[in-house]
Amino acid sequence: MKDTITSLFPREEEISKKYRIDSPVCQNYYLVNGELRGWDGPLQEVLSPVWVKTGTGFTRTQVGHYPLLTREAACEALEVAVRAYDNGRGVWPTMSVGERIQCVQRFTLAMLAKREPIVKLLMWEIGKSYSEAEREFDRAVTYIRETLEALKELDRVSSRFVIQQGIIGQIRRAPLGVVLCMGPYNFPLYETFTTLIPSLVMGNTLLLKPPRFGILLFQPLLEALRDSFPAGVISTVYGEGETVVQPLLASGKVDVLAFIGTNRVADALRRTHPRPHRLRCVLGLDAKNPAIILPDADLDLAASECIRGSLTYNGQRCTALKIIFVPRSVADAFLEQMVKGITELKCGMPWEEGVTITPLPEMEKPAYLTGLIRDAENYGAGIVNPGGGTAVKSFFYPALLYPVSAEMRLYGEEQFGPVIPVVPYDDISEPINYVVNSNYGQQASIFGRDTDQLAHLVDSLVNQVCRININSQCQRSPDTFPFNGRKDSAEGTQSVSDALRIFSIRIVVSARETDENREIITNIVKERKSHFLTTDFIL
Repeated sequence: MKDTITSLFPREEEISKKYRIDSPVCQNYYLVNGELRGWDGPLQEVLSPVWVKTGTGFTRTQVGHYPLLTREAACEALEVAVRAYDNGRGVWPTMSVGERIQCVQRFTLAMLAKREPIVKLLMWEIGKSYSEAEREFDRAVTYIRETLEALKELDRVSSRFVIQQGIIGQIRRAPLGVVLCMGPYNFPLYETFTTLIPSLVMGNTLLLKPPRFGILLFQPLLEALRDSFPAGVISTVYGEGETVVQPLLASGKVDVLAFIGTNRVADALRRTHPRPHRLRCVLGLDAKNPAIILPDADLDLAASECIRGSLTYNGQRCTALKIIFVPRSVADAFLEQMVKGITELKCGMPWEEGVTITPLPEMEKPAYLTGLIRDAENYGAGIVNPGGGTAVKSFFYPALLYPVSAEMRLYGEEQFGPVIPVVPYDDISEPINYVVNSNYGQQASIFGRDTDQLAHLVDSLVNQVCRININSQCQRSPDTFPFNGRKDSAEGTQSVSDALRIFSIRIVVSARETDENREIITNIVKERKSHFLTTDFIL
């Protein structure tokens, strides 16, 4: 297997010109105060997880460089965002909803023109297959458009006046302030935009801190961000978290933390803020989503969904299936289907058509996954599929482990990679108790045909996780569905409509129902003297 994996890595001349990087991206500037400001300080080299064969061995492909900002540069970007918000009196927060929508639409058109370089950088930076990178880009654009439609609907509902108990009132939503937006490396474009776009369009000002991997793919968008929004509305911050992120939160001037990552990092960031009760957090965190196979399940379907759910993009998704519970009575048959499905997966470089398993962006991940496997083997588990767990450079062949038990790290630890732990059970209370006692509560998948058993499982899990998927893998889509989690898995609900609400706050403008007040409100509305107090209907 090692020889097979080694043969997957190409020579430079074997890479099609369509997918090559013509020249490394030298990003020696960042966006701040409406300008692309040059940076003459240190730069961080970005190396791809794709290794290329040379005459003497292997070398990693250089993707480019990005600036390592200092604490002072990051804090200056924060002051720019604070001034642009101006305690809610800045140009952007006081702009009408229709005008903000026009700005985002202008940005979307400019973004579409950069599809090819962004997709290519997604592929090279994080090892995502070219087709998956295309889907991520297209999904991000769709999310923007759906968000704008949801905002229009929200604004239409808010455009009416309510009269209750002698009080005239209009209820609208207002921004919260300065948002620090930090996305994840596995969906660096799409997931970042699921917080960036709704927070922007609701009138907040932003600091965008790209993830650890997937940084340069934002470079083609910097001019569009600069040209689409007023100066200071959005700035970018690059560098080590301790250097640039902690000072931002320690200042107490960040009003909202939009972060997708681990609960450990989120807790540390929250503690840095001097007034945590004033810091609103929108968090997408860890998950250990289980699949529970019932005795009467269609094993072909269950295995197919579990393979896709646990190995799409190498299992590097918070919504991935990360542990599988199977009745001991059908375990052998289920494992046979799983092994067959894993063997049929195409492994290779991310530009290859139909590829599923690709190099991992975290250089330390293969060693970490190997450690999880060795720990499980020490407690009696074995690798079921041929070649499972073989690692060469950044490539890790999927490993199916059975029987996994509570003593093993894999039982409770989120692996975030192509390792599939399978746990046998004799009574349905065992997987139910696992979910109840888990630190995580994002989603679960259940597979079966018996409606009594399925209904029992639904009722047992509905107060433990936030989405139950029947005979299908865990997933976030469609984006109109709420996406959230219990326990250590999330804070706040996201969707194209929920995100608009979570990045804003309801505000009431009211007056007693008198003739004079009616005349005052009518005059303000009729003469369009206020962007907030209005009955304009956005089409």
